Amino acid sequence: MDIIPIKYDPKYVEKKIYHHWMKGGYFGSYPDKDKIPYTILMPPPNITGILHIGHILNNTIQDILIRYARMKGYNTCWIPGTDHASIATEAKVVNLLKQQGLSKIIMGREKFLYHVLKWSKKHQNIILNQLKRLGCSCDWKRTQFTMSQGLSKSITKVFIDLYEKGYIYRGHHVVNWDTEAKTTLSDEEVIYKEQKGKLYHIKYQIEGEKNFVTIATTRPETIFGDTAICFHPDDIRYFHLKNKKVIVPIVNRVIPVIQDSYVDQNFGTGCLKITPAHDINDKNISDKHHLEVINIFNEDATINEKGLHYKGMDRFEVRKRVIKELFQLKSVVKIEENHNYKIGFSERTQSIVEQRLSLQWFLKMKKISIHAIDAVKNGEIQFHPSKFKKNYFQWMEKIRDWNISRQLWWGHRIPVYYYGKKNSDFVVAENFEIALKKARKKSKNKKLQSDQIKMETDVLDTWFSSWILPISVFNGIHHPYNREISYYYPTEDLVTGSDILFFWVARMIMAGFLFQKEKPFKNVYFTGIIRDSKNRKISKSLNNSPNTMNLIEKYGADAVRVGIMLRTNAGKDFHFDEKICLQGRNFSNKIWNAFRLIQSWKIKSKSDKTDISESSNIAFIWFENRFYYVLETFEKFFIKYKFNESLMILYKFIWNDFCSYFLEIIKSSGDFRSKYVYLNTVKWFENILKLLHPYMPFLSEEIWNLIQKRTSEEALIISSWPKKNSYNHDILVSFEKATEIVSQIRNIRNIKRIPYKRKLVLFTNSIIEKKCDSVILKLANLSKIVSIKKPVKGNFFSFLLGKDRYFLSEEKENIFFIKNKNDQDEIIDVIKIEREIKYFDNLLSRIRKNLSNDKYVKSVPKQILLKEKKKENDTLEKIAILKGYLRNQ
Repeated sequence: MDIIPIKYDPKYVEKKIYHHWMKGGYFGSYPDKDKIPYTILMPPPNITGILHIGHILNNTIQDILIRYARMKGYNTCWIPGTDHASIATEAKVVNLLKQQGLSKIIMGREKFLYHVLKWSKKHQNIILNQLKRLGCSCDWKRTQFTMSQGLSKSITKVFIDLYEKGYIYRGHHVVNWDTEAKTTLSDEEVIYKEQKGKLYHIKYQIEGEKNFVTIATTRPETIFGDTAICFHPDDIRYFHLKNKKVIVPIVNRVIPVIQDSYVDQNFGTGCLKITPAHDINDKNISDKHHLEVINIFNEDATINEKGLHYKGMDRFEVRKRVIKELFQLKSVVKIEENHNYKIGFSERTQSIVEQRLSLQWFLKMKKISIHAIDAVKNGEIQFHPSKFKKNYFQWMEKIRDWNISRQLWWGHRIPVYYYGKKNSDFVVAENFEIALKKARKKSKNKKLQSDQIKMETDVLDTWFSSWILPISVFNGIHHPYNREISYYYPTEDLVTGSDILFFWVARMIMAGFLFQKEKPFKNVYFTGIIRDSKNRKISKSLNNSPNTMNLIEKYGADAVRVGIMLRTNAGKDFHFDEKICLQGRNFSNKIWNAFRLIQSWKIKSKSDKTDISESSNIAFIWFENRFYYVLETFEKFFIKYKFNESLMILYKFIWNDFCSYFLEIIKSSGDFRSKYVYLNTVKWFENILKLLHPYMPFLSEEIWNLIQKRTSEEALIISSWPKKNSYNHDILVSFEKATEIVSQIRNIRNIKRIPYKRKLVLFTNSIIEKKCDSVILKLANLSKIVSIKKPVKGNFFSFLLGKDRYFLSEEKENIFFIKNKNDQDEIIDVIKIEREIKYFDNLLSRIRKNLSNDKYVKSVPKQILLKEKKKENDTLEKIAILKGYLRNQ
């Protein structure tokens, strides 16, 4: 027998066990028509650093699902991968190069991408190794990277197909502009924060009059882009301005006064300045009224030539100077301090986002969203929890065209080639050769040369590569009906955060119906957001995540997994505290110690079922029924994606039922154990390990291998999940009642400081736990349990369970019971009786002393003397009865 270490060493075990799994090839998957597939696509972590605690949560849940399905007999396929994360990665590399005195622009695109690829390879390896440290049982040969050649070809094909079908177009729109990364952002990549600022009231002179109209704005620097003044059609305060024009201060541009119902009459003065190039709502108004659009910002948020003498200055510096000049022109009416308003920040660079008119590539979304809405509405795709359907429908029904182009170098380059000066002088093609042919044909210039066409410098939004992942990972874009996608698609479960419901989940659903005519997955499980002590979302950008590898190094992967899973709940946020990992480690140690105890037993060479105690026999009967009850309850929660509840059921089952009760009951006072006891204990322990495996794969596999010598075909990871069986509910009720009694007795021992080795006697009028008396006797260390109908008061410890009253005697030799004249059981306290005998002896002595005194007898009335003699007889009778009690025991 192997020597079992006293202390469980997760670092040694986890490394050894993962190597064991990899060597056994247990993670791989191939299409098999005889087995049902179960597929999960990993949300690919960004290659911008190490895994944060949110990734640990997400991937632990996926591993739990895949291990459970594997043991249930499914052909499991978990596809891992990483995401190139265009904006975030480019920003990281740009900053890294800056520290080295290098510039992206000076070195050029090719050399810059060399550095990014070097970064990406390094961080891909870091992330994949961290996933392995966590215990992720992915099919590593299927590892994907969203910038891989295969996925890139799929993305190019999708772009071309959508363009040719009229879904993709190029146009001028007001977009969110990241002034640091110098690229557009989607609405979902802008984080709005409440800020205190100033509201400036500025007056504009009415053309041809000496009168003015006052507007209120938080951004006076955009005055150079004003092309109209607007008020609500129902606002009678401004009816006198109908069909008039005003003069923009500083610029002296004459602009019209218009009316639009968009205007909030209660904001500011109720009169707005319209700057179409720098506000999406202003642009919408501008389109309706055919206003001029003036862009005043450069890419870095400095003012361009439209800003006159402020050209080249930073926007916030311009704000200060413009207000100063407006004061000089006497155009400032007042300034409201501490005005609350929201400012948008880039999720990736944390810079203040600028809305800016820009020529970009867009994907029409309204039509392709219809199937995606219906699939969730009719339950074809299930959300867990379902509350997120409301958010989903709200976004989908108001969906806008998707700005898919980004002004970056790192990413999938847009397959567009320009050959002329007009905006329409371009072709869409998969490479230069095809583009040249298309350009010659479109331009009707057969002499057009390859050096006369230039490829689009922009790249596609990162999410444009991710939205087709469930299809592209099986090469379904190029070969829609190949063997792999026909077998594995649609995938089963998607585990993700609700914060990318629109970024990714909704778009994948649209892509699934658009390209595969089928949903991409059946279920979406939304994790809660993990927050820090300040209630902030834990993220890479805030750098507020604990170092996950340090946690695993300190506590072990299983401990971290269990700690997190005990706290998580579908769709609910929770605060991270390192103490949860300590709880996981304590649980690991509890299981390891239980294993060590079993392995330390000396087994009798010959023994059978008859060679066990009554309490042990009851323990096996109860534990078998308890196991099947727990299995049923565990799976009931598990299939509803209530992983924390299923784990808590298992946690209590192992800690309390198995360790605190079962092992304690079957514990023998001698050195040897019955072979029957040992084999059956191992049998149920192995069943426990099966339930435990999805949550604590390393520890469970290690014990599984040590408790019996096994071949590679008998690894726990590929063992069969326990099958459900019937159970006797009455046995569970009786045993639970017995454990409640034991718990009460143990509490009394603790409170009264009665040593456990001192035996007690229990008196009760309950019979429900009678079949478990032997268990109570052993666990509570009682000498006997006495059934009584109606106890009398005595010097006992008592407790109540339900309607049943229990009495506990500290010392068994001082307690017995008798039948009283009503045939009821009365508890007798020996010490109390002896005290009473002594009392009556003293009383008798005093009475007799009086009766033997002649002077007393002659002096008292006859009536009193008779009373004293009667008292003597009564006392003698009481002493005789009490002594009789003692003689009968």
